[in-house]
Amino acid sequence: MEQNPELSLARDFIEKTGTSLFLTGKAGTGKTTFLHMLKRECPKRMVVLAPTGIAAINAGGMTIHSFFQLPFAPYIPESAFSPSGNARYSFRFGKEKVRIIRSMDLLVIDEISMVRADLLDEVDSVLRKYRDKGKPFGGVQLLMIGDLQQLPPVVKDDEWQMLKEFYDTPYFFSSMALRQTGYCMIELRTVYRQKDSAFLEILNSVREGRCGRQVLGALNRRYIPDFRPDRKEGWIRLVTHNFQAQRINESELEQLDGPVFRFKATVSGKFPEYSYPTEAGLELKKGAQIMFVKNDTSGGRRYFNGMIGEITGISDSSVEVRVKDTGEEFTLGEEEWTNAKYVLDEETREIREEIEGTFRQIPVRLAWAITIHKSQGLTFEHAVIDAGYSFAHGQAYVALSRCRTLEGLVLGSPLHERAVINDKAVREFTEQARQDEPDPARIISLQRAYFLELLSGLFDFPPIVSALWKYVRTAEGYFAELYPKQIAGYKEALRTFSADAVDVAGKFRVQYTRMAMSSADCTSDKALQERIHSGALYFKEKTEALAKAFSDALPDPDNKELKKRLKDTLKEADGLIYRKTALLGSVVEDGFDTSGYLKKKAMLALEDAPSGLRKKKASASQGGKAEIPSDILHPGLYRRITGWRKARAEAEGVPAYTVLRQQTVLGISNILPQDSETLSGIPYFGKRKTEKYGEEILDMVREYMESPEYGKSGVSR
Repeated sequence: MEQNPELSLARDFIEKTGTSLFLTGKAGTGKTTFLHMLKRECPKRMVVLAPTGIAAINAGGMTIHSFFQLPFAPYIPESAFSPSGNARYSFRFGKEKVRIIRSMDLLVIDEISMVRADLLDEVDSVLRKYRDKGKPFGGVQLLMIGDLQQLPPVVKDDEWQMLKEFYDTPYFFSSMALRQTGYCMIELRTVYRQKDSAFLEILNSVREGRCGRQVLGALNRRYIPDFRPDRKEGWIRLVTHNFQAQRINESELEQLDGPVFRFKATVSGKFPEYSYPTEAGLELKKGAQIMFVKNDTSGGRRYFNGMIGEITGISDSSVEVRVKDTGEEFTLGEEEWTNAKYVLDEETREIREEIEGTFRQIPVRLAWAITIHKSQGLTFEHAVIDAGYSFAHGQAYVALSRCRTLEGLVLGSPLHERAVINDKAVREFTEQARQDEPDPARIISLQRAYFLELLSGLFDFPPIVSALWKYVRTAEGYFAELYPKQIAGYKEALRTFSADAVDVAGKFRVQYTRMAMSSADCTSDKALQERIHSGALYFKEKTEALAKAFSDALPDPDNKELKKRLKDTLKEADGLIYRKTALLGSVVEDGFDTSGYLKKKAMLALEDAPSGLRKKKASASQGGKAEIPSDILHPGLYRRITGWRKARAEAEGVPAYTVLRQQTVLGISNILPQDSETLSGIPYFGKRKTEKYGEEILDMVREYMESPEYGKSGVSR
């Protein structure tokens, strides 16, 4: 990678910036190799997806539809419904899936050329729902890998009739969300598959639609009528349609002498049939030409995905093969493929792949012929190409670029200019994107911008203030008369925090931005790091003071709906305060760098705020020695009445508020009624409750007033 400047640049781009990237390049330029390196070594938490089952298995990820649980119908932007009128999102993600989505830093989509614009917008809508609603793709960084000159997205005529009102083209780059994203393109230019410069120039001409008479002439000189390849050389025929490949393979197998041996795959768990890497019932004979469909996992490197071989011996329990290129012979055993899903590791809290199902089979398929579609990503020494009936953009290029050399290529029929289909929209997009390719200086600028973006998130306090004001306003309508001092205290704490944290953070942003813009390396700049440390320490103290002001919680109201609203808003605020305090604390302890900060932030996103952060006051349904708000004049009596109310409610099998409302309990505790007439005048008590509970309550009031606790209340008789 150090010898390939584009690959090094792409790695720096992904690891050091938060900007999305389209990584492209000709066939054989190392895009897949880069993806596997990234999975092994990148510090970011990533999820790898692909548009098809086979592509997902090859990339070591999941399909886009499976991970996001998306329907296959077209997605109409700004609509929650499918064309049939059924709701698209009738499901709910599990807690684990939501946490994975919220905590991932990087979403990788392989074979992006086959992803439709509407599917990418559908991914955007899901990510916004569970992440940042105001940012494209919820603020997650995208890495899109693929070659637009290869196979295009599949879109039926009736589907395009609906989608063309919203999209210029079906390609991913027409996605509305992507157009709102400041993404870049890096094009890999070093070709590892072909070394012949003349052949490379021919391939480039086909790829870019510059297929004139000279290029077609050079290719068509490789047309050999009635070509009969030497079986020992391992020629494979690439065709446009499945039925052609199947017919050729069956015909060739029948012509071989000897019995057919059938090998049945072992499938366990969930492994969808469309993702099978080879036939579940594989029929083979001695002498059959095969293609390996997996790299050798034994460590011996005897074969790799796309290599051609021949069966030299076979029985019910054994398959002997010979590699066509090297002549090496060995006994072939089964290989295993896995179908994985992403889960959170309970111990490490990292995103990992969990195996849902496995597919075990001899890792070959009959390979006198395969479709061009299935050949994408493979490399052949010898291939007969039937691309004269190409029906899609990029199909001829994919077929031709599978070959290492022009001499190893034979055309099954002459190639006409009409068979080299090149989409004008793809060409225009590529030309425009090339003009804005990033260089190392741009990477440094984006890295600094990413550093500042993360810092701004660290010192962003309005969400906490907003959540707590929501709680206060919700509570005020119910508790204003019960706990006026408490509500006033909350408001004062919020006003203080807004002045000491929100306003100060705005001024602080100007300081650290100025320092970062003049720094060559933000992470190692000692003065900047010291300033960030001081800021984190200051704001941590202010946030902890705010949390302390709200630690004295209001009791639960009698109204169930209000109780739920208060609980939800307080839970949201608790989570924001807990995560903010923890992040500030980690910066105080360890300093600020992007990778460490991202990891800590992701870990916190997976956690709920721990219980016990606040002291809960006695609610209308609680008894015991819970704390009593200072707004209550006689807390001792308040405790006695709430305890009696709870016992009465349990005895009668009714909710506590039907015995006495909370306002009533507060009124009795403050007024100290001495007779039935005074008692019946307390709000929500009335004549009926006086008849039912009056004597018991008056007895409690008298007992309290005769107790030493009454004298300690500080309220005169």
